[in-house]
Amino acid sequence: MTTHGGYEPVFCTIVPPHVLDKLAQAEDPSLAGPARRTLQRDAYERTQRRLTTVIGATAVAAAADGKPRRTVHDARHGTDLPGHKVRGEGDKPGKDATVNRAYAGLGATFELFLQAYRRDSIDGNGLPLNATVHYDRDYNNAFWNGEQMVFGDGDGEIFLDFTIPIDVIGHELAHGVTQYTANLTYFGQPGALNESLSDVFGALIKQYTLGQTAAEADWLIGAGLLAPRVTGVALRSMKEPGTAYDDDVLGKDPQPATMDDFVRTGRDNGGVHINSGIPNHAFYLAATALGGHAWERAGQVWYDVLTGGELKQQAMFADFATLTVKAARERFGDGEELDAVSKAWEQVGVRTL
Repeated sequence: MTTHGGYEPVFCTIVPPHVLDKLAQAEDPSLAGPARRTLQRDAYERTQRRLTTVIGATAVAAAADGKPRRTVHDARHGTDLPGHKVRGEGDKPGKDATVNRAYAGLGATFELFLQAYRRDSIDGNGLPLNATVHYDRDYNNAFWNGEQMVFGDGDGEIFLDFTIPIDVIGHELAHGVTQYTANLTYFGQPGALNESLSDVFGALIKQYTLGQTAAEADWLIGAGLLAPRVTGVALRSMKEPGTAYDDDVLGKDPQPATMDDFVRTGRDNGGVHINSGIPNHAFYLAATALGGHAWERAGQVWYDVLTGGELKQQAMFADFATLTVKAARERFGDGEELDAVSKAWEQVGVRTL
């Protein structure tokens, strides 16, 4: 496999380590226990991802014919991947709602990239989309491991089933698109851009599926994932970074909306899930300024930059912002699209070069 900058897939989870770290410190063992086990499992899977990168992944047959090839497996609360096949492409829905949601989410992601951007699956060449559900017990995460999607059922206390929010499915699969294109380094600002691009396309997949305009969308990532006892609405907010949750167990959403509050930390791969709030907010501002369906203009500009070949693996926010301004001008001319993109970055304090 070849990607821009070389093939170097990373292990990406939807729930940030800082959230699980906080939860693991809870006095209630029913809350701390699943979080600690999730952190341990994530550490193991991250190591496996590195080993696979060194050894080489198994080649996967693909055919670029504009049709999805979905397979959903059931881990049956174990950790062996991919697990037992329970639904293949074209099979009728079964009784397991989790399986059905995973299948639908894979399809929705495929559809958005094909219809909006003429991209055939996440690699652009018809890559089969595989997912495993019911992974481990009380597993509080979902992840893309460079080859497939994996979903936990949540502990039922803090997190619910990870197939519930369609944008979580889209977010993780979008890591695959980045893997096969710009291959952004998963640390610091390049890592935050990596995370932000997944949030952007995850949000667009949800909006496309629901037929929502930018004004109608909630711009939340993971709405419906938090259990009723949690004081919060989602994992992240692109509209108002830092407001997704404020809970006595999880703490307060730490995402900044502008560079004034940029967080410098060695944790979470240099704050990739935290500082992604800044480019997230820039996209929200550009999309809502333009109005209509966000995937058509703002989303097109972001996609052009991600796949255009100029975005370097070590790109900083300013590098990405500069390329979006260039892409807006090249695709739409000196009109409202260019103005909206330029002003969005200015509002979040990122200079374009």
